[in-house]
Formats: sequence, structure tokens, C-alpha cells
Amino acid sequence: MSAHARLPSVDRILRHAALADVVERFGLELVKITVRDLQQQARSEASPPAWATVPEAYHDPVEQRLNERVGPGLRTVFNMTGTMIHTNLGRAQISRAMAQAGVEAAVNPVTLEFDLDELRRGDRDTLIEPMLCALTGAEAATVVNNNAAALLLVLNSLGLGKSVPVSRGELIEIGGSFRLPDLIERSGCRIREVGTTNRTHPADYAKAIDESTAMLLKVHPSNYRIEGFTHAVNAQTLAQIARDRGLPLVVDLGSGALIDLERFGIPHEPTVSETLDQGADIVTFSGDKLLGSVQAGLIVGRRDLIEQIKRNPLKRALRCDKITLAILHYTLRLYQDPDRLAAELPLLKTLSRPVAELMTIAQRIAARLTMRLDAPYVVHATESRCQIGSGALPEATLPSAAVTITAPTDKDLRQLATRLRHLDTPIIGRIHNGVLTLDVRTIDDADLLCTNLDGLR
Repeated sequence: MSAHARLPSVDRILRHAALADVVERFGLELVKITVRDLQQQARSEASPPAWATVPEAYHDPVEQRLNERVGPGLRTVFNMTGTMIHTNLGRAQISRAMAQAGVEAAVNPVTLEFDLDELRRGDRDTLIEPMLCALTGAEAATVVNNNAAALLLVLNSLGLGKSVPVSRGELIEIGGSFRLPDLIERSGCRIREVGTTNRTHPADYAKAIDESTAMLLKVHPSNYRIEGFTHAVNAQTLAQIARDRGLPLVVDLGSGALIDLERFGIPHEPTVSETLDQGADIVTFSGDKLLGSVQAGLIVGRRDLIEQIKRNPLKRALRCDKITLAILHYTLRLYQDPDRLAAELPLLKTLSRPVAELMTIAQRIAARLTMRLDAPYVVHATESRCQIGSGALPEATLPSAAVTITAPTDKDLRQLATRLRHLDTPIIGRIHNGVLTLDVRTIDDADLLCTNLDGLR
């Protein structure tokens, strides 16, 4: 009998106890497809590998192939990059209590769109609209699944087929090569660039307005700064120009702080309420940045404009699910009570941690690393600076503490960084100027981290 003829049947392989754990983790259909792919590959070879004729030997090749194709799913990591709200690591963290609000909504029937008093279909926005209006002073509010969607919906609702003047200095690009001009065009609006990259004046906007103009748009440059010979038009001045021409002013705040963060030692960031007070008719902002909640795009402002936005068919395509709304509802309830907010919102707790506490944590971690690392690595606990991240306050940093590791070569540091990323719970740091830095401001459980480091043996 040829080696090809000795290949076991797919059913025989799937029934073998050796593959039970793989089937449980990845599902029967995916494992079946993978076994067939492996057998097809084996038959294409002049002499199939020896393992291909043994049912239990399929475990490792199947697992490896599935890990390559499917991956392990979302994994918990220790964010020690020195960036608190890290886009690639999931942005703002929420508390277990906040998450539990989402769990309760997920596992139970809820009044997502049901009016208990009138016994008719309700509006899911009513879950968060009253609180958003109370916190910002807006007349009305709505919510979609992220801030890019919020701006897209606003532009499409208020400016479809019309022109939108925007400063050249505000045509931003954010992470993932996402560019504002592309979004404006996709919304069905035409960009009317005004001013220059570094200087834009009120007259530039006034001259750009004609019968095709739908609105004035201002974008808060939260992820960069232009310094030197610069000039930008503030929201208050733009609001007056818009009012004089009978146009709405839309302001995209991006990070969207609901409270003044100066009390936490952070430079002032325009709040949503301040922007509305300056005359903005519509303000859009994110839920998972400086708001410190779940991913969402919030839209607040004039009631007539919000109602127009809600009637847009795109609103349904971009709406939030009940889990997001439940978590956002819990978060906004915290904002109603400033004392409770500071104690329970993870972002604010992280921002307000004293450096002395952080240094103690850094010293503990440095001691554990010193035990686990041999030469040529040198470990120290030191003061550091960390940033907020996700485009929020790009030049503002907070005092922090970190573990720094040096070695004779960058290759040594890269090898250690790889070892840290392959621990049971990966540790993500940063290498800069010949130093591997592990910032501790975002570390809540130092005991768990130190136990995890024992995997470096």
C-alpha cells in the first residue's frame, strides 16, 4: 500500500481523543477544513510526511495552522508603553462595574427601544440624551459607534452635495492613514480649503462662503501642534461668521473632554460645554478617549439639527448596540457626581496617581527583573514622563515612574522586548535611544505583573 493510501480518513482523525482540545477551542468545522487542507498538501507531495498517516499526529500541525489563520483572539496585555490611552491596545479602559452594566444589557431583555409608559416603540437615544444635555448644555444629543461615524453622519445630514469650508491647517490625518479630506468626500460634501497650512484668518472663511455652502467646519487638532508663525480662527469668531450667513458651525473636538482636566495636572483641553458656549451649533467627540468610556461617537447641539441628523438613514447603519449604550449610560451617571467620578472612572484614577506610589511600583518590578535577568542587562527604577495618547494633548506629558533596562546593543534590547511579549501575559514597552522603558502608570496589579515576570526564567 502506498503512503498516500495510508492517510487516515478525516472522520477518523476528528474522532481521535488527541484532537479534542483543538476541536473545543476552534470548532469542528474549522478543524475539519484544516485537516482536509493538510491532507491535500500531503497528497501533493511525492512522499507525504510520516505524521500524515497517524491520526493523533495531526494535533500539532492542525493547531499550528489554525493559530496562523485564526490567531488566539484578543489577549490581555500589560500596557507599559508610556501611552495611557493607546489606540492599538484598546484605548480607554473601563472598570468592572462599567463592564457589568454592559453584561446585564447583553444577557437580559432590556428597554432598548420600548416605551414602558406608552407601550410603543421608543428611541434608544433617550438612554443617554438627557445626561449628555445636562453635562454639556446642549439642546439635544445622539450617539453612533465612533467619532469618525459621528462626523460622517453630520456632514452627510447637513451638507450632502454642498461645499464645506475648512482650514488647510485642520485637514488632519490620524492613525491608520485615516484622512479627514477622504471622510468629507465620502460624506457627499465638497471640501473648500481655506487659508494655508500655518495661517488661516476670518476673511478666508468669509470669502469661501457662497450659495453652495452647507456649514462651516472646525476640527480641533488634538493629535498635533503647529508652532511658530501661525494663526487659527477660534470657534467664537467662526460662530459669528456662520450666524451672519445663516449657516451652522460644526466643531469636531475629537478627544472630547467633558470636564476641565487641569485639576489632574494636564494642560487645558477645550471641553464640549465651552465649545457650545462659544457658539458651535454641533459638536462631535469620542467616547473612548478623554471621556474614558467605551467606543462611541457623540453628537450634541441644536435640537433642529440633531433631529435632522437622526432622520438620516445612515443613523441606523451607524447606531450603537445595547451593550455600548449601557456602558455609556453608566459612565455618564458617574459624571453627574464629580466625587464618585474621580474615584471610579479608570482614566481619572490613572491620571491622578501620585508619582511616589508609581515609584514604589517601579522599584518592585525592577527588583523582580533584576532577579530574572542575567548580564548584559542593567535594570533601574527611575522617574519618567508619559503621555495620554490617542491624539489627545500630544505635547502634554505627566510625571510618572518607569523601569529602564539597558544593554550593550539594540539587538539585546529587542531580544528582551520579544521575550517580554511572549510571556503568559505579554508586556508591551518601548525602546528609545538605547533604552527599553516600561512605564508603570497604567499598572494596577503589581503582584500579578511580578508573578508574570517569573516566566523570564
